[in-house]
Amino acid sequence: MKYFNYILIVLGAIIAIYSKTGTDQNQYILIGGIVVLMIGIYRISRNIPSKNINDDSVDTNKEDII
Repeated sequence: MKYFNYILIVLGAIIAIYSKTGTDQNQYILIGGIVVLMIGIYRISRNIPSKNINDDSVDTNKEDII
C-alpha cells in the first residue's frame, strides 16, 4: 500500500506537468492530475503519527504534582 501512495503522487505530478505543456492546455487534465497528487499526499500523511500524543499525558502529570 505504501508504494501505491508514492505511485499516485508521481502519476499525479506527471499528469499535471503533461497538461501544462504545449499551447493547448487542457484544464480538466490538470485538475485531475492535481487531485490524484493530493490523494496520494493525503494517504501518506494519514499514517504519520502526531507528536502531541505523548506530550498531553506528561503535561497532566506535572500539573497534578504542583
